[in-house]
Amino acid sequence: MSPKVFNMGLILIQPEFQWLDASGPVDYINNHSRAMISHLHLPGDITDKAPIINWHYISSDLTPVQPTSGPLQVPTCTFATCPPLDFIVVPGPDPTAQASKEFTEFIQQRVADPGLRGLLMVCTASLMVAQTGVLDGHQACTAKVALKAFSQAGILNKSVKWVGDRRWVVDGKLWSAAGITSGIDLAAEFARVYFDPVIVQLAKDAAEYEPKPAYPDPFARLLDGVEL
Repeated sequence: MSPKVFNMGLILIQPEFQWLDASGPVDYINNHSRAMISHLHLPGDITDKAPIINWHYISSDLTPVQPTSGPLQVPTCTFATCPPLDFIVVPGPDPTAQASKEFTEFIQQRVADPGLRGLLMVCTASLMVAQTGVLDGHQACTAKVALKAFSQAGILNKSVKWVGDRRWVVDGKLWSAAGITSGIDLAAEFARVYFDPVIVQLAKDAAEYEPKPAYPDPFARLLDGVEL
């Protein structure tokens, strides 16, 4: 039996994106890959359950991008040259940043493409993606501190059904996580849905991580009394 192949894209947003928004989910998802599972030297019938995961790192051009901390991240393709993808991960940028024309057109085209199975947004990424219109009428999470600030400033996009009491939400092919570390929980839910249960458990054990559920969310208190 041929292994499952997942073509994944990570968007390296300019200006600065939150490094853990990207590295957390990407590394957690990648821990389920055939390449990583093979390092455990398990019997072949177990290793064969792991998918092949190909990653593409996308930006407006091939100039290395500086995240909020850590080393420069090197794009492997541009919005114009990116190959077909099964899933896209978008880390959170400065919540007040304006989406570029290239980003907007890329997101609109890819979400409309039936070949894209999911768009994963972490932290403030959903605030930027909301600017493209693809979240209109859909549920989405975002960083609660930013959500509160936007609501109080009267600049919150009301076309989106913002959810304030969940760590993550899945609405069709739109996956969104709240604050930074919620992205790893979103990645764990993604793994639960798409990967073999044996591989999912191996990855959890290797990471020594127990994913948190979407609800209850202890940080829902940050939005007490805030109108969404």
